[in-house]
Amino acid sequence: MGDEVALVQQIAKARQALLREIHKAVIGQEEVIEQIIIALFCRGHALLVGVPGLAKTLLVKTLAQILSLSFNRIQFTPDLMPADITGTDILEDDPASRQRVFRFVKGPIFANLLLADEINRTPPKTQAALLEAMQEQQVTAGGQRHELPQPFLVMATQNPIEQEGTYPLPEAQLDRFLFNIRLDYPGEEEEKAIVRATTAERSDSVRPVLNAEQILRVQRVVWQIPLPETALAYAVRLARLTRPACKEAPPLVKECVSWGAGPRAAQHLVLAAKARAALHGRFAVDISDIQATALPVLRHRIVTNFNADAEGVTSDAIVMRLLKELK
Repeated sequence: MGDEVALVQQIAKARQALLREIHKAVIGQEEVIEQIIIALFCRGHALLVGVPGLAKTLLVKTLAQILSLSFNRIQFTPDLMPADITGTDILEDDPASRQRVFRFVKGPIFANLLLADEINRTPPKTQAALLEAMQEQQVTAGGQRHELPQPFLVMATQNPIEQEGTYPLPEAQLDRFLFNIRLDYPGEEEEKAIVRATTAERSDSVRPVLNAEQILRVQRVVWQIPLPETALAYAVRLARLTRPACKEAPPLVKECVSWGAGPRAAQHLVLAAKARAALHGRFAVDISDIQATALPVLRHRIVTNFNADAEGVTSDAIVMRLLKELK
């Protein structure tokens, strides 16, 4: 136990180094950066939602460099096929046996960090190609299983304003994402700094802070962090209160929600809280850790109805109301 506590303290120090290196390339977005690091440390995937030009691609690519992880980017388009992501079997001649054999050629999904750019621009058949990889950490092709490199993390981006020519992500796939992270416009001073930095030569280059082996060790420690009964009860109750069929659900949920969060939401609340505690140097989960990660965990797991649309009630507003009322 002493080794794990010491490692958590080292994680807190590494967090400062990570932030320092990331901010050499990305200005602002403090909360977004922390949520992405949390997702990485608890073996989760993240969906980044924001308008173009908010440095989503730059952020993910910079993170891969700082963590010494292999990185691939897939631009999702309507004509993208599943084999374009996972890989395919090709027929070739074997010089030794002089026979023609199939050889599996790995697709771009075989990387530690995969950026699925504009994931909602490809049909559901291709979107589903990611499901097995995200859940099982493997790809099946030609009846053979191919393990993905570890750690493995999918960062998908989505433009919230363009709906023409897009295919909404099915609920089953949305539920595979630990976080739904919203990126907003920068403040005025941050935008000035961005324009100044990107319209002049820059000499700063990021340097590695962690490597794949260290990240896997951090992930194991995060899963070992003790969970107090009070924090467990809070996470489960918060997830249950999003369901309109729950007797204790507040009137806002019963009136505005069609479907609430499932059991995976409570699991992800706990895992995200453990990773956040570790990032802040604590070998124990606090209710404040659950509250801090509730929005990105729950916002994509709450399906609002017509009443909510008519009244302008969003899933974010529902989660914030629950956090305020839940004691």
